[in-house]
Amino acid sequence: MFAKLFWISTLERAVKTFAQAVAALLMAGGFGLIDAPWLDALSAGGMAALLSVLTSVGSATWGPQKGTPSLSAPDCPHPHTDATPAAGTSQA
Repeated sequence: MFAKLFWISTLERAVKTFAQAVAALLMAGGFGLIDAPWLDALSAGGMAALLSVLTSVGSATWGPQKGTPSLSAPDCPHPHTDATPAAGTSQA
């Protein structure tokens, strides 16, 4: 959880969640660009992003990939044990 990759992944998830929440609220209400309740939408998006970060932190000690913000993804390389071969090397 203290690795740089963990926080980059967590930030990416939070930004995506923020954008999805704001878009969902604005589209569900059928608002136009001018008459949209931006403060309300941004507030809800901020809460969704905060919950995303808290979920990622809580997920760091669970699942097959401990130390990552994911509860699943067993096939993803762990940030500390990346088994991807270096360029120019073969895996036999």
